[in-house]
Amino acid sequence: MKIIIAAGTGFLGNVLLEHFQNPLNDIIVLTRGKTMLKNNIRYIHWNAKTMTGWEKELENADVLINLTGKSVDCRYTEANKKEILLSRIKSTKILNKAVLQCTHPPKHWLNSSTATIYRHSLDQQMDEYTGEIGNDFSMNVAQSWEKAFFKTETPKTLKTALRTAIVLGKKGGAFLPLKNLTKIGFGGKQGNGNQFVSWIHEEDFARAVEFIIQNEIVGKINIVSPEPVRNKDFMKALRQEIKIPFGTPIGKRMLEFGAKIIGTETELVLKSRNVIPKRLLENGFTFHYSNLKNVFQNLVQNDNSATDDQN
Repeated sequence: MKIIIAAGTGFLGNVLLEHFQNPLNDIIVLTRGKTMLKNNIRYIHWNAKTMTGWEKELENADVLINLTGKSVDCRYTEANKKEILLSRIKSTKILNKAVLQCTHPPKHWLNSSTATIYRHSLDQQMDEYTGEIGNDFSMNVAQSWEKAFFKTETPKTLKTALRTAIVLGKKGGAFLPLKNLTKIGFGGKQGNGNQFVSWIHEEDFARAVEFIIQNEIVGKINIVSPEPVRNKDFMKALRQEIKIPFGTPIGKRMLEFGAKIIGTETELVLKSRNVIPKRLLENGFTFHYSNLKNVFQNLVQNDNSATDDQN
């Protein structure tokens, strides 16, 4: 396959590169960095806003995957909120324009979205059919992002929005800071601990992307494991795997104080994301990691192996 990954140098981009990289695939990464060839992957410079020649790479592509967007792991200042929104909208719009200009456009375009599009929910599991869309900054960004993606019709290109939850992986994402917090004794519940955490193992994330491509699944799809868990149970499972007997709970007030210090928002841990992958399951996708205990076993084992190798 010829695969284009826009903004493919971050955590999720590297997960996909590792999954899809083989001598038979032609992989191009659109990056704000310099144009170069590395490990048989072509990196092409773009600014995610204007046509500068990168758009030619889309010709005859089998797949376009867009991961572009400023990280939400920041303080929600007016400047940051503007950049969070515009980085998603502008990159999606310019890709729509580029796809329409192609003589032989990509066959399938998968665009990032987020499981945060659904409302805070303690009472109902959110699937793609009956899930309730909320109304706050993060949810409105997600809605605007999907609207910018779908409102431009691309007759020759299939479109899928990936409503992805927290991806747990050994080299990035949420796992590393949570593991480090737990190791120093702060691996207790966050807030009241009743909020749900929707998650997916990095391997299943990449496998789900490949499954969607192979089965030509279009529209909006939740990329999450089948079993959301409460925050207190999530943290307990992590403590047990790391073999830390106790974790100090972190209340809402302390979380707000800490969030200001490290430059993030409490929403990232206090919102109840109670999301399930109904469309993946009904299309026959099987998860390698549907149980959180198995996920942490895998990640902690890999983490320990890496430490042993360094020693």
